[in-house]
Amino acid sequence: MSVLILLITALIWGVAFVSQSVGMDHLGPLYFNAIRYTLGTLVLIPVIAFLNRGKGKGIYIEHIKNNDTSVVKLTPYGRYTLLGGVCCGMCLATASLWQQYGIIGTTVAKAGFITALYIIIVPILGLFLHKKIRLNVWVSAFIAIAGFFLMCVKETLSVNRYDLYVLVAACVFSVHIMVIDHFAPKGDPVAISCIQFLVSAIICLIGGIIFEEVSIDNIRDCTIPLLYSGILSCGVAYTLQIVGQRGLNPAVASLVLSLESVFSAVAGWLLIGQTMTRDQMIGAGLVFTGVILAQIDFSRRSVR
Repeated sequence: MSVLILLITALIWGVAFVSQSVGMDHLGPLYFNAIRYTLGTLVLIPVIAFLNRGKGKGIYIEHIKNNDTSVVKLTPYGRYTLLGGVCCGMCLATASLWQQYGIIGTTVAKAGFITALYIIIVPILGLFLHKKIRLNVWVSAFIAIAGFFLMCVKETLSVNRYDLYVLVAACVFSVHIMVIDHFAPKGDPVAISCIQFLVSAIICLIGGIIFEEVSIDNIRDCTIPLLYSGILSCGVAYTLQIVGQRGLNPAVASLVLSLESVFSAVAGWLLIGQTMTRDQMIGAGLVFTGVILAQIDFSRRSVR
């Protein structure tokens, strides 16, 4: 059942690339993200209330009485939840904006496979934290680079700048994952997600007010992409991920969720008629192979 839940999560995220692409026909990246993350925040609020029912406010705050003085302050658990949410929100806003700007000029399939490179980038960034990298991760990186070359480099040996935007997004998503890895065990992961959506929404809204124009008609025309990206992709899919990963080998979960890139290619073809050339399909296959290979620990003869 856990694998099925994560498979549904990957499907939702894969199709979300289509909604993000279609949304760019009506709204700018800043306003699109501001609205969808606001919807994601609203969806997760009742989820948090349900998960924390009966636990009281002691999870987040403590009431201290000292003689005649009464002080209310955050517990360490609450501080990590709040700080983690803010830090993750800044990373998410940055990564998702690069991705949205990239989607404007690239295909859904390429955006999905390039974004999946974060699975390889994360352990490589671990070098800066003095973590060892297994040989197969380096091999995976070279395979993925070859795939990226076939997918994105033109005959003139030039790269579409929008593909590079998505690659930057994958790098920032890698940092985002490392920040989550630091804060989630010390706080409430669902509350951290809710706070990060709220922080991202505020950042994007401020940017939208400064740099973009919007009208009610634009928002109305973008209703379905916004609802899908905000409610399903942000709120529902994240909750399913939390439920699906409970008691499941993290490596198995990563492998299932990496199918998001495959679903993005299929969704782009079925829903908006985007196709891939032979070289792009070979490149996508190499990227996906690298992503899968990076999850395997051959020294233990098992997935990581």
